[in-house]
Amino acid sequence: MEILIILGLILLNGVFAMAELSLVSSRKFKFQNAVRKGKLGADAALKLSENPTKFLSTVQIGITLIGILLGVYSGENLTNDFEAFLNNISFLAPYAHNIAVGLVVVAVTYFSIVFGELFPKRLGMTFPEPIAMLLAKPMSWLSIITSPFVWLLSFSNNILVKLFGIKNNNDGKVSEEEIKSIIKESADGGEIQEIEQNIVERVFELGDKKVKSLFTHRTEIVFFDKNDSWITVKTKINANKHSAYPVCEHNNIDQ
Repeated sequence: MEILIILGLILLNGVFAMAELSLVSSRKFKFQNAVRKGKLGADAALKLSENPTKFLSTVQIGITLIGILLGVYSGENLTNDFEAFLNNISFLAPYAHNIAVGLVVVAVTYFSIVFGELFPKRLGMTFPEPIAMLLAKPMSWLSIITSPFVWLLSFSNNILVKLFGIKNNNDGKVSEEEIKSIIKESADGGEIQEIEQNIVERVFELGDKKVKSLFTHRTEIVFFDKNDSWITVKTKINANKHSAYPVCEHNNIDQ
């Protein structure tokens, strides 16, 4: 029975770890698109992403409680059962307690890391938005149940932040380089076409250019009058080396 409880706690820890990393790894605009499409759990996931502190505090409470319960069951019940089994082996009986403690610690640690942390977090990173939407509703209910503890944790955390003078500089803005990275990842993954990637990148390049590099001020425009001689035209071209010249009437650029 103890083994089933321990396995259940490890799997539950994995659910918390997977939920945490999936929400942290998700992009809010994907939740917004999912809400518009009416996908199940998208609205709850979007609300959690807009207030991640409460959600992360709930996850931390769950993981901490699971860790305590794992220690209780594996530290006493399972160790005693395994020690009783080893006492039946004559040459191991004198060392039964130490061997039981060591093996239980190693086994529980291994399964906790693999099935309670690494594998669930890998899933959360690989499929962030689908998993976040799947677990958003249960996590929202759990946040409501644990809200008094969450409030206490948030209050304590805010006091420590103020005491140490820590300021939140994360304004949620996305830089140009981050947008380019997202576009590149999408292009590499086949989500958008390469020509679309080039268009977006050229838009940023256009924004960095000055108007003077794209247009010539009207007072600096070199033009020809339609009655100019070939010698005049040739002289102007040699002196200015432009690729195009407007042709006007009466030496008036507006005509």
